[in-house]
Amino acid sequence: MLDLILACFLGIVCGTMTGMVPGIHVNTAGAIMFASSAFLLSIVSPEFVCVLMVGMSIAHAIIEFVPSMLLGVPQEGTAVSILPGHRMVLEGRSKEAMRIVSIGGFGAIIVIILLLPIFAVVLPVAKDAVKPITFFILLSVSLFLMKKLTNGTKPFLWSLLLFLLSGLLGWTIFQTPISSGISMMCIFSGLFGLSTIMFSLNETSFIPHQNKFYDLELNGSMIRGIFAGGIAGSVLAFLPGFGPAQGSIIAQAAAGGGEDEDDTASFLTAVSGLNTSDTLFSLICIYLIGKPRSGIAVYMSFLIANFTVSHLLTYTFAALVAVSISVILCLKLGDSFSKLMQGIDYKKLSLTVIALMIIIIYIFTIIYNGPILYITLALVTSTALGLLPHYLGLGKSHLMGVLIVPAMVIYWGMFPIF
Repeated sequence: MLDLILACFLGIVCGTMTGMVPGIHVNTAGAIMFASSAFLLSIVSPEFVCVLMVGMSIAHAIIEFVPSMLLGVPQEGTAVSILPGHRMVLEGRSKEAMRIVSIGGFGAIIVIILLLPIFAVVLPVAKDAVKPITFFILLSVSLFLMKKLTNGTKPFLWSLLLFLLSGLLGWTIFQTPISSGISMMCIFSGLFGLSTIMFSLNETSFIPHQNKFYDLELNGSMIRGIFAGGIAGSVLAFLPGFGPAQGSIIAQAAAGGGEDEDDTASFLTAVSGLNTSDTLFSLICIYLIGKPRSGIAVYMSFLIANFTVSHLLTYTFAALVAVSISVILCLKLGDSFSKLMQGIDYKKLSLTVIALMIIIIYIFTIIYNGPILYITLALVTSTALGLLPHYLGLGKSHLMGVLIVPAMVIYWGMFPIF
């Protein structure tokens, strides 16, 4: 038991480090750990390695909001939260923003654990029933959100165009033999990271003073966001082809994402809740339906041949411990970095982050023997496309078509009327 507790704490340390490094996806860190499993298993048990992965993935899911909101550097699950979170930072409300996402991440884990008996009954039956209508669900949710987040026919058509163009970009790059980890890092860095930081260079030269005081209450709007994030995370398992990107669309539709203060708080709790709940629920799916629903869960399924209820309870407890500690680390790191960044020349800081993101992309491209020229072209294209919503005055969530459209194409043939 003590060795598993140690594994959980080591995982939290690893997840904190990977979450704070711009552009690093948790699956990339998991792949490195899994590649080292032959060595690790000669020293520790498979359960030790799995608990280590659970702690790392949960910590990463919480901590990655610090760079995504303070610097505008996204991951798949945090991309749509950049603008609302970044806006709060520029308003001097970084402490409030960090506490909102921390509450959302912790609350959604509790929601998943409380609803586990219901999932145990419903999930095995529902998983096959929704598969034929996945295309319809993706299309309906996407069109609904585009309509909800735009005012008028012209903005709606621009949003639809952005959705389709990003989808074409995603479909094109996913047809190549390039590692999916490199592809995701490249296009998400361009669509949501580099483009956001580049555009922000024109707006302000310094990060404003961050208010030490904040007025934050756990109201009905935030509770709605917590449940929206937790349930959206579970929906990812019900609907084949869904990932954090598609789940964030559902969470945004359920929680709201407008300019209203309650909508912003509800939205941020939903997105952070989705990020952590998806991590836990993907492990639950190994036991309930025998199918892992995330990269980390796939690695764990290889390490544990017979996934029993004892494993499920152990990993759920590890996730609860990890999210509890990670919330504290997120608050401490967020407050420290926001204080450190006050008065720093934002333009110089942004240029440094841009350079760091590009260097990281090329380092992993070289490690995985990726085509440098193709990655360069994909990065330039995705960055240019990511700048369009800023100049059109539209939300960047429409660029989630980069993953949604390829999923729609895959499930087109499963839709009954086609």
